[in-house]
Amino acid sequence: MAAPCRRMANRSLLQFFSHFSRTAVRNTGFREFSSNSVCRASLQTKTVTETATSPWTLVAAVCLQRLPVISADLHPLEQEFKEMMLQMELERSLVSDHELRVLEESERMSRKKADDYDSDEEGSQGNQEIMLAQDMEDAWEQKLKNFQLAPRVTADIDKDLTSAQRCLADSLFLLAEQQVGREKLWLLPQTQWQEGETLRQTAERALASLPAGFKATFLGNAPCGVYKYKLPKAVRTESTVGTKVFFFKAILSDSAPPTSPSLLWLKKNELQKYLKPAYSMKVDRFIINM
Repeated sequence: MAAPCRRMANRSLLQFFSHFSRTAVRNTGFREFSSNSVCRASLQTKTVTETATSPWTLVAAVCLQRLPVISADLHPLEQEFKEMMLQMELERSLVSDHELRVLEESERMSRKKADDYDSDEEGSQGNQEIMLAQDMEDAWEQKLKNFQLAPRVTADIDKDLTSAQRCLADSLFLLAEQQVGREKLWLLPQTQWQEGETLRQTAERALASLPAGFKATFLGNAPCGVYKYKLPKAVRTESTVGTKVFFFKAILSDSAPPTSPSLLWLKKNELQKYLKPAYSMKVDRFIINM
């Protein structure tokens, strides 16, 4: 009888101590060891390290566009549609004050020829010199002949690729001659990113570093395109693999400064002559003629 009692007492004592140990561990706030948490921590550390020591050089470039100054020439179909709309507007329009005056004068002249006209109808203006509507039209016609329209095409300026006043009916884009490695290339104005600034600020600094000062309006803070290239294997290292160029769009908001031989203003279909094919393909995706 005593042996079963001792076994029951020992079992109760063991249950009490095991319950006490579990409660104590739970109350201390310790968390069980997990391999998943270690993996997440190692991945985060690896990501931060890779970002801090990126082998890619960051560069910001500006696609500066000069909008058309004059309207483009109309297509024959557009010209025909324009004439049709003008004719419809003329047919539906009301008679103007000048046209009413022409009709009144025409009626007055016909009554004079028919001896059915009383000079008292003119009132106090009968003894004054009166300018007829036809005289006014003749004066307007002469003034129009003396007015000289500005030329839409200036052959000398259109051939000067360094002038922003060429091809007034087209959009122009700015290229700058820049040193890349051992060679000079025509590229969109660009400069290397510096720590502490945004890519938008880098793009603004690239525009400000040009030989001539430009006033431009940037279209947003996010880049509109990216171009990535690797350095030749001979100069490639673990810390320097290549360059990533982020493009920002801007519009010329003021008259362009004097010409510079290191700057070119080109139409969209002229860019391929100066840009490398891979670079030109990336740029062509976000350039739109307006």
